Amino acid sequence: MNAESQIAQAMIVCLSAVFTNNILLTYFLGMCPFLGCSREVKTSLGLGFAVIFVLTFTCMLNWVTYHYILLPLGLEFFRFILFIITIAAFVQFVEMVLDRTSPLLYQKLGIFLPLITVNCAILGASLFMVIRDYSFIVTIGYGLGSGIGWLLAIIAMAGIRQKLANERIPRGLQGPGITLIIAGLMALAFIGFTGVLQGK
Repeated sequence: MNAESQIAQAMIVCLSAVFTNNILLTYFLGMCPFLGCSREVKTSLGLGFAVIFVLTFTCMLNWVTYHYILLPLGLEFFRFILFIITIAAFVQFVEMVLDRTSPLLYQKLGIFLPLITVNCAILGASLFMVIRDYSFIVTIGYGLGSGIGWLLAIIAMAGIRQKLANERIPRGLQGPGITLIIAGLMALAFIGFTGVLQGK
């Protein structure tokens, strides 16, 4: 497959990961920070951009380590451990760089960066990349699209929850109840895009 066709496939996979195969609302990966940190749009925006950055680069790093270290040595069964170590190390590296180069940005995102390490959407994207046998260019598109899809989902949830803060909600549905109902309705809305793009 030549470079042009790979770039075209990467764009399709990227758009598919945003809408039809949204990693959060289709596969329900990364639900803990999604439900816990979606009370304010500003907070969700910061976390969402951090997830895009980490998810894109860890997918790239995990692709390289899988294809150039694990496969040649016949150690594919170590991919879970290696992917987790790569994600944790990259998040720690980003945290250190931000702390030294941009203290203001570190103060805004510092509390969210440790959450990204335990966000199962990050590990899930790397595992999907292996299962679907994506090339390096397509992996970049998939990582970027998955991050953007996660960002859109958490911003939408935060906007809805802020609007509902001033509404009268039945006592039995207040808190987690209404949040899970909203997440379910959002997932149904994203399922409406099924068939528009096929990014597998």
